Amino acid sequence: MIYDAENRRAMSRRKFLAEVGAASALGGVLNTRLLASDVKPFTLAALPYSYAALEPYINQATMRMHHDTICAAYVNNLNKLVAEHAPYLAHKKVEELLAIELYTVPEEIREGVRENGGAIMNHDVFFRGVAPNAGGAPVGKLAEAIQATFGSYEKWKERFTAVALMRARAGWAFLVRNDVGKLEITSTNNQDSPLANMQFPIVGLDVFEHAYKLQYQTRCADYIAAFYNVVNWTEAERRFGSRVED
Repeated sequence: MIYDAENRRAMSRRKFLAEVGAASALGGVLNTRLLASDVKPFTLAALPYSYAALEPYINQATMRMHHDTICAAYVNNLNKLVAEHAPYLAHKKVEELLAIELYTVPEEIREGVRENGGAIMNHDVFFRGVAPNAGGAPVGKLAEAIQATFGSYEKWKERFTAVALMRARAGWAFLVRNDVGKLEITSTNNQDSPLANMQFPIVGLDVFEHAYKLQYQTRCADYIAAFYNVVNWTEAERRFGSRVED
């Protein structure tokens, strides 16, 4: 019985990783494949829209700082950790490390990989998950799932807002699909990734102070309200559908 349970768990993790791979295969803001150890394993690509594209909801100065300074630092930090301490990880993807292999990473850099790798994945979800001329209500199968799980989009938004406010200044709020395929609203502290808990992120909101302070100062609630005007529900629907069927 113990063997059967462990075998099912291993199969679940393999399936989950396949789903992660399917979702990231279409590309994104970040190149998350670790390359050869003699080159920088991560590169920060340009945003898929201009820095000013989300105004007036998220202004140009915020997006430039968030992408070019904050996110770039996490990429550089992970590059340095891998190059100096674990070049044999060069064939891995960051989603593999976070989803199933975090505890095989050398202990002396494990927290750094979790922090910086998690930041890379979280920001990939966030930057692709917002867009100009977006917002409004969810679409497609995701809309149906939100209705079935939370009662309505408005009820989902109320709960998502409450969770985001609890993490204000140092964390994230997520809509995820859990390891049994159900939607949940969850949050993470600092830069922890839902992938580490076998939760696949559908929508992610950065509520670190750096994500809003230039425009909203300490008014995180105003920033969260603005976020709903730029949520890219088309991208969220794509992520929701990126799964391996039984």
